[in-house]
Amino acid sequence: MQHSIQLTQRGFGLVESLVALVVISVGMIGIAVLYGQGLRASTTALDRTRAVNLAADMADRIRANRRGEGGYNTASAADRDCDPGDNKDCTSTEMANHDVWRWRTQVGNTLPGPGTGTIAYVAGSPPTYTITINWQEVGGAASYVMTLQLPNR
Repeated sequence: MQHSIQLTQRGFGLVESLVALVVISVGMIGIAVLYGQGLRASTTALDRTRAVNLAADMADRIRANRRGEGGYNTASAADRDCDPGDNKDCTSTEMANHDVWRWRTQVGNTLPGPGTGTIAYVAGSPPTYTITINWQEVGGAASYVMTLQLPNR
């Protein structure tokens, strides 16, 4: 009777091993997928953080040069040699043009796609600036918009 029991259980350990191998393999594939999704999410979060910081940087530049007003229109952006050490007295408008040029360069170099930045100025009481940043994410296009209103002095 013992002899017949041994014959019926032959090869059972091999099947268990193969099932365990399949279960572990599926688990490892799941872990790899989760790792990839986490990596993608952290990259997206980093790009969004960079966009917020770049918009805040431009908002600070606008606050520092309130007289620049319409000079922050993106179309007029150009290098006006207004960096410290250039020994040039720039007007408020020239400084605004230079700020936008430098900022757009930073946006393009920092965000994937490459990133683009625009500023829309609306004169009024109070004047309003709309700072828009666009870039490419893994899933498609992304953007960040900040509206800045400065009280009149």
